[in-house]
Amino acid sequence: MSKILVTGADGFIGSHLVEELIRQGREVRAFVYYNSFDSWGWLDTLPADIRNSLDVFRGDVRDSLCVRKAAEGCDSILHLAALIGIPYSYQAPDSYVDTNIKGTLNVVQAARDLGLSKVTVTSTSETYGTAQVVPITEDHPLVGQSPYAATKIAADQLALSYWRSFETPVAVVRPFNTYGPRQSARAVIPTIITQIAAGQRQIRLGSLHPTRDFNYVRDTARGMIAVHDSSASLGEVINIGSGFEISVGDTVRMIAEVMNAEVEVVSDDQRLRPGLSEVERLWACNKKAKALLGWEPEFGGLDGLRQGLALTAEWFANDDNRRRYKVGAYTV
Repeated sequence: MSKILVTGADGFIGSHLVEELIRQGREVRAFVYYNSFDSWGWLDTLPADIRNSLDVFRGDVRDSLCVRKAAEGCDSILHLAALIGIPYSYQAPDSYVDTNIKGTLNVVQAARDLGLSKVTVTSTSETYGTAQVVPITEDHPLVGQSPYAATKIAADQLALSYWRSFETPVAVVRPFNTYGPRQSARAVIPTIITQIAAGQRQIRLGSLHPTRDFNYVRDTARGMIAVHDSSASLGEVINIGSGFEISVGDTVRMIAEVMNAEVEVVSDDQRLRPGLSEVERLWACNKKAKALLGWEPEFGGLDGLRQGLALTAEWFANDDNRRRYKVGAYTV
C-alpha cells in the first residue's frame, strides 16, 4: 500500500480525511503545523487506534526543504494546508500569499522532483465569487472577492500550470461549504450551533440573505479521496458539493428546529464582510464529480442537510467538545 502525505492534517477537514483514509486501511503521513506544544490539532482528539496508525510529520508548508522532506517515501499528496479565514485575510494578506500560494508551489515542486504519482490540491468555492450562473460548473469565471479567494485562485492555477508545463500529475478538488464536527466557530453553522448549545437564544450573526451549498464533511472527505484515486481527474478541476442552495437565514431556522430551540437573530456589524467582498450566492453543479468519479453526496438535499446538522449539533452538545470554543466571541 502506497503512503499518502496529507498536508493540513491537523485541521477540520484534514483530520476527517485522515480518519477516513486510516479506516480504509491506507498508509498516511500526516503533515501537521510545527508548534512548541507538539499539538497535532484535531488529530489529538481521534481514537487511539487511528492516532497510533499515523506517521506524523511536524513542519511548515512555507518551507520548501521541509515539504520535500515530508514527501520523501510517499507516493502521493493530498494538499489541504492553507490559511482559510476570510476576515483574517483582510488583515494579513501577505500571510495568505506565503501559505496558500508559496505553500502550494512547494508541494507541487516536491511532487515533480520526487516523481510522485498524484497531487490533489484543495481549492474552495470562494474562488468563483458570487454565482453569475447557477448551478456553478467548473467553467464558471474565477473572481477573487477577498484576499483569501485571490490566493486560492493563484494556488489552483499554479498547480495546474505544473500539469500543463511539466506533466506533474495534478488534480484540483473544489469543495463547497463544508460543515461538521470540529469546524472552527468562525464558520456560520458552528457559530449558530455553539451559541444555542450554550443556552443562548439571541444568536449574533452577519448577513442572512446569502445562499450556500453546504456539504457535510464526510462527503467532502469521500470526494477528495475519489479525486485522489482516479486517473480521470488528472489536470481537472472538480466540484464537490451537495447540489442545492439554502440561505443563511433558512439555515438558522433549520438548526433551531433540529435543536428544539426558539431563537432570535441579532445583526452583528463586525461579522459583516465589506459589501463588494460578500459572496451572495453559491450553488454547486456536481455532475462532473458524478460522471468522472462516481461520487455523489450521501447528505444531499434538505433531508441530508438536516441529518448532517443533527450529527454536528450532537457533537457540539458534548461539553468536552464545546469547551474548546469561545462561544459567542467573534474571532477573525
